[in-house]
Amino acid sequence: MAGHSKWAGIKHKKAANDAKRGKVFSKLAKLITVAARDGGGDVHGNPHLKLMVDKAKAANMPNDNIDRAIKKGTGELAAEILHELVYEGYSPGQVALVIDILTDNKNRTASELRKLFDKKGGSLGSPGSVSWMFETRGVIELPDGSISEEDLFELAIEAGADDVKTEEGHLQILTSPTSFTEVRQVITAANLEPSYAEVTRIPTSTVSIEDEKTATKVLNFIAEVEDNDDVQNVHSNLDISPDLLEKLSG
Repeated sequence: MAGHSKWAGIKHKKAANDAKRGKVFSKLAKLITVAARDGGGDVHGNPHLKLMVDKAKAANMPNDNIDRAIKKGTGELAAEILHELVYEGYSPGQVALVIDILTDNKNRTASELRKLFDKKGGSLGSPGSVSWMFETRGVIELPDGSISEEDLFELAIEAGADDVKTEEGHLQILTSPTSFTEVRQVITAANLEPSYAEVTRIPTSTVSIEDEKTATKVLNFIAEVEDNDDVQNVHSNLDISPDLLEKLSG
């Protein structure tokens, strides 16, 4: 689990300093469009759409962009057909990766990722080659001190969460994918503001890297994969010590 939280922290910092805001908005728009396509354009009746819209608003995505993305999903505006794909493989350093894709051109995406993996010393695998190392869970994180662990445990478990724990400066709630939305709604209704809330893939075991050079190589590789326009998420089983992570992200 440590690998998830630490990598999430790097992604948050990267996003906050990312000059390519247009690319961030483009990726969020795809998520909103697919959510509206699959569950309708009403945020009150489509919990997944609401989650994606909240995520976009947290990234300061303009309301006009959000509205256009929803209308593309409902068919009110013309839109390309988006395909949801999952790629699996290993980075340099043998860190397992599961990559979530949203693309309007499957051949282009496959070609670009294959070229990147070949060039940087990674290896793409067949479906199921590494995804068995991960489990899909809802993860909600709150800043440490915003509520006691005991009070949060009582609140979250009653709402359907599986567990609550303290993780390196924050409180973490784990849920099943199906109970995630309800638990998140209960948390926000209690005037608690999550610092992170997503359904994600959590590694069941991690690859610990302590060498600075190798860690830098792996993180740079993951960042390059994430930079692809069609890549929505990169899940890894990387584990880096807090001290090394601070040094690398400083």
